[in-house]
Amino acid sequence: MTRTGAGAGPGAGARGGAGAGPGATAGAGADSRPDGGGGPRSRRGAETRARLVEAAKAVFEEKCYHDTRVADIAERASVSHGSFYHYFDSKDQIFREVAAVIDAALSAGMVIILARNSSMSPHERLTEAIRVHFEAYRAEARIMSVIEQVSRHDEQVYTLWTQLFGRHSDDVTHSIEQLQRHRLADPDLDPAVASAALGAMMWRFAEQWLVQGQPVCDFDVGVEQITRLFGNALQLRDPAGLPRHEPRKPPTQPGSTGGTGDPASSAHR
Repeated sequence: MTRTGAGAGPGAGARGGAGAGPGATAGAGADSRPDGGGGPRSRRGAETRARLVEAAKAVFEEKCYHDTRVADIAERASVSHGSFYHYFDSKDQIFREVAAVIDAALSAGMVIILARNSSMSPHERLTEAIRVHFEAYRAEARIMSVIEQVSRHDEQVYTLWTQLFGRHSDDVTHSIEQLQRHRLADPDLDPAVASAALGAMMWRFAEQWLVQGQPVCDFDVGVEQITRLFGNALQLRDPAGLPRHEPRKPPTQPGSTGGTGDPASSAHR
């Protein structure tokens, strides 16, 4: 995530895949340390590593980053302090791994956007992707707050977050280009600029709304309004022959699930 002052944030694909990813892979023993390449050499090693990441996430949520010690993580994962270092070199490294895992959850909506054989219209894809993203962000609000704070002063976390966001921004750019080729979006938009601007809006709004609690609004209303903003910005149209998209009216009662919201609202056809 870029520093939230600027608004942009990560956006997508599974973390660990772009550039300065989380502390590489790990395993059981010296050969499986992050700098040795390759993943855990045994199922037990993989399970221990996953347990450490899960424990680290829980401790970071409770104590925040600076007050968390490696000993706290090891104790929560029920492993020895020394065993921790078979899998990670430091608290910093496991924190970056936690951030990568969270990104994977937040990026699920991009699968909807990029699916080539979907029968959904561009509007339907956009709506569902935003809903999935916001649902994931809401579920991970506590750790997202910690990640946002750390990314403001930790260059490695900041770099990881921005690289991941850039990767997804590229996917969204391609998606917008596809829409333009099929005359389903404003042909005068610069796809890269539109992708960056809409992605920044999405991530900054998610932090303000789902972490800081502003604005106060029903979940479905938030999804509908952000979807409308995206659609209007792109001048998004559904292909001829599909039922005309009718925006849902905001519900009068709270309800609904959540969504994934990275910029691209494309339908590859």
